[in-house]
Amino acid sequence: MAKVRREKWSENFSEWYNELIETAGIQDKRYPVKGMNIWLPYGLKIMRNIERFIHSEMERTGHEEVLFPALIPETEFQKEAEHIKGFEDEVYWVTHAGLDPLDIRLILRPTSETAMYSMFSLWIRSHADLPFKVYQIVNTYRYETKHTRPLIRVREISRFFEAHTAHDSYEDAERQIKEDLEIFDRLAKFLALPYIVSKRPEWDKFPGAYYSLGAEIMMPDGRTLQIGTMHNYRQNFAKAYNIQYETETGEHEFVHQTTFGMSERLLAAVIAVHGDDNGMVLPPTIAPIQVVIVPIPKKDAEADVFAYAREIAEELRNAGLRVHVDERDIRPGRKYYDWELKGVPLRIEVGPRDVEGRKAVLARRDTLEKVTVERDAIVEEVRKTLDEIHENLHNRAREFLESHIKRVDTIEEARAVFDDRRGIVEIPWCGDEECGLKMEEELDAKMLGTPYPEDKAKEGIEGRKCPVCGREAKFIARFARTY
Repeated sequence: MAKVRREKWSENFSEWYNELIETAGIQDKRYPVKGMNIWLPYGLKIMRNIERFIHSEMERTGHEEVLFPALIPETEFQKEAEHIKGFEDEVYWVTHAGLDPLDIRLILRPTSETAMYSMFSLWIRSHADLPFKVYQIVNTYRYETKHTRPLIRVREISRFFEAHTAHDSYEDAERQIKEDLEIFDRLAKFLALPYIVSKRPEWDKFPGAYYSLGAEIMMPDGRTLQIGTMHNYRQNFAKAYNIQYETETGEHEFVHQTTFGMSERLLAAVIAVHGDDNGMVLPPTIAPIQVVIVPIPKKDAEADVFAYAREIAEELRNAGLRVHVDERDIRPGRKYYDWELKGVPLRIEVGPRDVEGRKAVLARRDTLEKVTVERDAIVEEVRKTLDEIHENLHNRAREFLESHIKRVDTIEEARAVFDDRRGIVEIPWCGDEECGLKMEEELDAKMLGTPYPEDKAKEGIEGRKCPVCGREAKFIARFARTY
């Protein structure tokens, strides 16, 4: 029985990941603009399956889909000073139309607050228009100066999801944040991705936000990857863009706003978290091919393995499964290698003996285990096995995440964790920015924030001291090396 190996996945993750993006057919990095990559058919199919779930969740929760232009006038961008400050070093400017300078410069959207909110002020008039909930999945552009990495750190985020909402009160905006967290949890379960949520420190919240939440997963090299954000803006943008509504008593009030964002980093997380040295391991929920059937013909055998494979495929398709029969004229071992690389959750092997005995061999991608099943029970066995694969992927990833969260009391203990390049450190913190920034400097790590919901941020802090100033700790703070 083959054994799952994760040595290269863990010890040489960067090389493993960059190679797999190309060999598994996710993206081609050779486009002649750095940080802007080409989606290949297989990768795009996986991403579309993720987005299909997101669309269904937006529909379920009453969000309407919109599609805004990619260009934003400088005049609109300038209306929210704090937002500009957060993005001014990252935006791409459009300064000319042909040879003629533009009267008003344009930017390629880095995110859509400044594009959308001038329109919100026209669309929202009355309390009857609230809550107002829209979303889009679009391209955004940020001049990323750090080392680019496909799906993770790019200059064109080509599958950028953003939901924007407006409410009549802070309390209703808070209810929206809770709904966003519920949507994200359902999505994470769909992807078999365990995660943590942290409330960002003041110095690292989204530009213009009252507060920001970030959801992270643990990567194979012990760094974290942010894969989702939720922001409560209170009335910060509403006042800048004059988004008001008439109350039931005839008064005019500024709306309260939230946003919820994700991107193709979701796919990066799936590839990274579930993979092994053989390649990707896709959850059955998003795999373009859930079951691949490999006929194994033998010379002089009377049994028609190809007809048998097609017969099984038809039955599985009628049961609603995504199936492919690999009839290429190459050795079975090469086929196994290709489909393991692409992460197909389940392989069915059929040879002449299987045809004669009315059986088939199921090979799981997650464990590489094989089992022989009766032909008449194949739909039931395949369904059960796919469910088991999904559950196993989630459990394995959860154990990995939990084993890489270390609670410590001192800078020295925290440094020892990072010296091993492994995980998230939770450490007492007095809440002062100066002490938080000092810990970031000492640890050469980023403060993710405090655990969320906020009652988790105070669990187990009684009697513990901030390691910088020695005062009583008010929170547990999380630190990590990040992407």
